[in-house]
Parts: sequence; C-alpha cells; structure tokens
Amino acid sequence: MAYIALYRKWRPSSFDEVRGQDAVVRTLKNQIRSGRIAHAYLFCGSRGTGKTTVAKILARAVNCLAPEEGGACGRCSLCQSIQEGSSTNVIEIDAASNNGVDNVREIREEVAYRPAEGRYRVYIIDEVHMLSPGAFNALLKTLEEPPEYIIFILATTEPHKLPATIVSRCQRFDFRRITPEDILGRLKELAEKEGVQAEEKALKYIARKADGALRDAISLFDQCLSALEPGQALGYGEALKALGTVDSEVLSRFLRALLMDDTGAALELIEEVRGAGRELSQFVQDFTWYLRNLLLLMSAEAPADLLEMSEEDWLRLREESQMTRPEELMGLIRLFSALLNEMRGAADKRILLEMAVIRATRPQEAAEPEALLGRLTRLERKLEQLENRGTVPTPLPKLPEEASAEETGEAAVKKLDRAKWDDLTQMKERWPRILGSLDYQNAQLLKKAWLEPRDGGVMGLVSQDNFTANMIRRFGGLEKLREIVQAQYQKEVVFDLRVAALKEREPVFVSDEELARINMQIEVED
Repeated sequence: MAYIALYRKWRPSSFDEVRGQDAVVRTLKNQIRSGRIAHAYLFCGSRGTGKTTVAKILARAVNCLAPEEGGACGRCSLCQSIQEGSSTNVIEIDAASNNGVDNVREIREEVAYRPAEGRYRVYIIDEVHMLSPGAFNALLKTLEEPPEYIIFILATTEPHKLPATIVSRCQRFDFRRITPEDILGRLKELAEKEGVQAEEKALKYIARKADGALRDAISLFDQCLSALEPGQALGYGEALKALGTVDSEVLSRFLRALLMDDTGAALELIEEVRGAGRELSQFVQDFTWYLRNLLLLMSAEAPADLLEMSEEDWLRLREESQMTRPEELMGLIRLFSALLNEMRGAADKRILLEMAVIRATRPQEAAEPEALLGRLTRLERKLEQLENRGTVPTPLPKLPEEASAEETGEAAVKKLDRAKWDDLTQMKERWPRILGSLDYQNAQLLKKAWLEPRDGGVMGLVSQDNFTANMIRRFGGLEKLREIVQAQYQKEVVFDLRVAALKEREPVFVSDEELARINMQIEVED
C-alpha cells in the first residue's frame, strides 16, 4: 500500500478532533443543533489552520443520517462516502485552477438539481480569492439566493481580495493561528499513535518552526521521522539535521563574531554551515529570530517560557545582553530581514550573506544611519575595553570624616555609619566622578537621572521614563552604585529610584531659528 502522509492520515474527522479553533467549532455545532444553518460560509485564515478540514467536517455533519451532539456520527453510509470522497453531495473546487466564468456557470447549472441522498449539496471552493472578476459576478446571484438544499463554503487565505458583495452574503469565520502549545499537544498525540519516542525539545522546535500552521508542523514532523533509523528516537539534534537548521550555539557564535567585528570568524562560520548542508536562507531566518529573542530579553526581561527556549539558551542570551545595546540589535534585525527578502530570488545566496556580514562588521565603509550607529557603538565598546584593560579609575579624594580605619590606625569597623545630609550634598556635587567609576552601561543609564538627597541617608534617583528605570534595575545599577559609594566614602547610603511624574520631565524647547521656519499663517476658506 502506498505511503500516506501524516497530515492526511491523521486529518481530523470530527469537530472534537479539531485543535486551536474552539470558537469556530462551538458556533458551528450550535448551528447544527438548532437547525440555523447558513447558506454560505466564508472561512478565513492563514495556511494550515484547518479551514478545508472544518469545511469537510461541516459537510458531513449537515448530511449525517444520525447526527450526534452537533456532529456527524461517522458510521452511516453518507458519512463514510463523504469521508472516502465518493459522495456526490460534496463538491470540492480549487479556485486557483478553476477560476473562470465557465467554471462558475457549471456550478449554476448543477445547483438546479436536488441531491440524490442526504439533505444538502455542499460546494467547497478553496482559495476563492483566485476567482476572476467575471467569475465573482457569475457566482454572486447564485450565492445571494441559492436553493434551500445548497450550501457554499468559501475558503481563503486573503479575504481582503474578495469583493464586498461576496463577503456580505456569507457568515465569516476567522481561523486563528494555532498556538505552539496546541501544536505541541497534537505532535505528542501523533508520536504516540505512530509509536515513536520523541524528545519534547525537538517537538517544541517543530511547533515553533511551523509558525502557527498545524499542517506544516505535522509535515515537518513527518519529515523528521523519515530521516530516522528503525527504532531510533527523535531527538533535538536529529530534528535539526532533518530540517536543515542549525543549533542555537552556532547562532550565538555568529552573533558574537559580528559584535566583535571579527569578519573572518563570521565568514568561516558561514562556510561551516554550508559544509554541513544547511540552507542559508533558513540560517538567516533562524538568526533573525535569535536576534528577536535577545531584543525581547533586553527590553522586557522576557522569561525562557515566553521566548520558547531552554534554560541553557536563555542563560546564553542573558550573557550576550551585556555585550550589546537594543539600538545595535535593531540595526542587525533590519539588515538580516532585508537580506532574507533579497535571498528569495537570488541565484547565489552565499554572496549576499557574505556582503551582509561585511556590512555588519565594517560599518565604517557604509553611510546609512544604521551603519553610523553601529560605528558609534563599536567605538564606545572599544573605549570601555581600553579603560578596563588600562589604569584603574582614580579614587575620589576622601573627606576628613571619610578616613578609613587603616589610615587612622584604628581597628576596622564592620558596620558603616549612615550618611548625613552634608555627605549626600557632597556626593551630589561629585556625581560625574562617581559615574566614572561605574561600568559603561550603568553610567550611561544613570547619567540621565537626577539626584534628590533625602533625610535618613537616602539618596533619591529620579528617572525620566519607565524604560530607563527598568534597565537600571535589570543591570544592577543601584547595587553597584551603593558598593562604589561605600568604598570611596565609607558611608552607608540607601539609593531609592523612582520615575518622574509627567510635569517633572524635561520640556521640549524649540529654538528661535526653528520657530521661524514654522508657517503660522493659516488660511481658512469659506
């Protein structure tokens, strides 16, 4: 017997087996129970979300001789004939190849005849947006006033291309993208039915790669199983090899090579990926997704579950978040997203990828704003490395009351005294020098804040916005600041961070020269 693909073998045959479309299924079952069945339906949604599958299930349910709880019984002669595709009550039409006026005229002639058995004749028109304007006009009259025994189910991935006159005569159902959790659950069911041991990490990767399309996920799972030896379990590494993708560790090495301006290492890594038989377009797509995860981690401290990755990969991203800035990451995402579009129709994808690597690692040879920003970021990073590698920052001259126990010859005091108002005032005056002792990231963030000394040894810090305040907390700026002040002043200071109210924030000033450019003469026509 010929092999049947898994997405066909395990296609849902009842409403209860449909995954991820609970609202659609619930509404259709209620309509069948109450007898309020519409004459035309419009199923919209991206590929692989179950539009055609639900259409076939609906066709069986409305014709079933013994329906059960709003669905087909699956045992009567009509259910079995529709399931096998031999029933004349269900006609499937592919509008991509049958999009002319003559094809629609054939439908108009056929609807005049009642079904030989069953209650309804169901027309399922897939990719209906491919019909020609003339075909839509020919279908309009039949769709508006069809016989009582006719049901039209129109399925499309691009509903915006349909005429409004067609859409208004249908009940529209939007099929949402299947969540990775629902896809993962379905893949586990299929692995059990197929008798295959599958690592959950591998199934999670397939679920994420499917991008909301359950049919794509099952096809990818089928492809992975085909690459296994008899009795072999599906592991994460086997899934990567079968799908031609690379491990996140390779993506991490590629990112670090770009951040360190190591053009040679990045080009060697590309050659390594090619030598392993990986598809370069898929590599660029995976790398762009990797950059997206890193940007989310830096901007919102996204947990590993939200980023759909293992704890090990998440910790690696945390380390890399200290090596770059969001602006630099957004520039790389724009660069490689544009590259992915260029590679789709390119004869030699390797050359385009190598050009993108050179552009990313040698920004001094480009004049785009992103390149200039990258050049500035690299100069700041090199300056920080030189400072860390060179002389230690000069400590602040201590106040008389700040003398340490070693300088006075007294025994070391374990508990420091709480800073007084005068101490806080002098710290405020020396604030630029205190920032100079911090690491680059915290110094840049705290430079935007202002100080407000308070009673009880509390130094208030006021941030202009929530984003900067969250970044200060995430990089541990307050703790590092407290350690530096204690070491230099030998005083206990409590730093309290708050976000400035709207009225406290710096106003935007317009210069006289800019004001002169604004045309204040407004003419009102009667």
